[in-house]
Amino acid sequence: MPTSDTDAPGHGFHDHAIRICYRDTDQMGMVYYGNYFTFMEIGRVELLRARGWSYRGMEETGIRIPVIHAACDYRSPALYDDVIRVRTHLTRLTRVRLEFAYEMFCDERGETLATGGTKHVFVDASNAVTRIGRDVMDRIAGQD
Repeated sequence: MPTSDTDAPGHGFHDHAIRICYRDTDQMGMVYYGNYFTFMEIGRVELLRARGWSYRGMEETGIRIPVIHAACDYRSPALYDDVIRVRTHLTRLTRVRLEFAYEMFCDERGETLATGGTKHVFVDASNAVTRIGRDVMDRIAGQD
C-alpha cells in the first residue's frame, strides 16, 4: 500500500490512503456508515489537489462545488486501524456540473469496502449556479 498520494496519469483516477481512527468506528468496531462520505470528500479534495486545483484556490476564484447528490453501496466493513485506499475518478465534467465515482479498498484483506458517487454543481460566492471557463475545466480535468 503506498503511503503517499498518487495521481496516475492517463488513468483518470487518484488513490489516497487513509488510516482508520478509533473515532471513525461505531460500537461494533466498524467504520460508521456516514464516514464513508467523508472518505469520498477526502478523495475528491486530494484528486483536485494532485491536479493543481485546491479547494482553497477554487474558492479564492469565487467557485464552489456543493454536493447535490451522494450515494454509497457498502460491501465489507472497514475496521479500526485498517489502512484503506480511496480511489477517486472524475466521471463527468461540464461547464456547470461535475461528478465523481469512488471505490474504497482494504488492500491488506483484498476487499472492496464500498463504492459510491457524488454529483456537484458549480456556484459562485452568492451560491448562484455559474458556468466555468475552458481554463478551469482543463485544470480540473488535469489537462493544464
